[in-house]
Amino acid sequence: MRRQPLVTLTTDIGSAYAAQMKAVLARRLPPGSVVDLAHDLRPHAVGEAAFLLRAMAVGFPPGTVHVAVIDPGVGGSRAPIAIGCADGSRLVGPDNGVLMPLAEALGRPRVFRIDRARLGSIGRVGTTFDGRDLFAPAAALLATGTRPARLGPPHRPVRYAVPVPELTATRAVGEVVHADRFGNLVTNVPTAWLPDDVRSVGVALGTGRSRRLPLARSYVELGTGHLGVLGSSFGLLELAVAEGSAARRLRANVGSPVRFERLRRA
Repeated sequence: MRRQPLVTLTTDIGSAYAAQMKAVLARRLPPGSVVDLAHDLRPHAVGEAAFLLRAMAVGFPPGTVHVAVIDPGVGGSRAPIAIGCADGSRLVGPDNGVLMPLAEALGRPRVFRIDRARLGSIGRVGTTFDGRDLFAPAAALLATGTRPARLGPPHRPVRYAVPVPELTATRAVGEVVHADRFGNLVTNVPTAWLPDDVRSVGVALGTGRSRRLPLARSYVELGTGHLGVLGSSFGLLELAVAEGSAARRLRANVGSPVRFERLRRA
């Protein structure tokens, strides 16, 4: 028997608005079909959301329908889109770049502009909440067998690429791509750039001077209140204060430039 595809939801709209989207999906999909990835993303932060969506969703089974609603342009000229990918996964959301890193990771994306008229009776007319009125109905159709091409004409999407660091043997220049709820600053520099035997690293934020910080394997090893560098669960280097906030201490956030330097052992 063919398994019903999962539908994932990633938004910045909070649980009350997300519940309205889930009500639309629940009327048309079997119980257990909808998976909440996050509804507390930083409001309107499209670039950070694009990074997180790719990190959260890329491991889901082929054929999953991924819905993302980080949509500061709702009601404006930005297009609503549906994307079909090489593994059979489909993506739904606004054409502001938030979907594209995940779509590229899933392979050979084909993008279509959603025509509200093609949603039939399940689409609602509104101007402020396309998550409920347009994207959830489109996701329900895709999850029940409708091909993305049936929802509208081909479309050339807005491109967004997660920033790529500049790496040499001794230096990495990148930026903060995510500040989590604990104030940890996740950068775009791969953890693997540092050899296993490194115990400290030079770090400079923005135009500030470089400082030597310890490279720890855990927050416990770093020590309560201490600032240091860790390999995050994203496979990327992060700046962290154990049981504290690196974002607050360093007065940094998403987009802050960062430079790492390999140091000789003291």
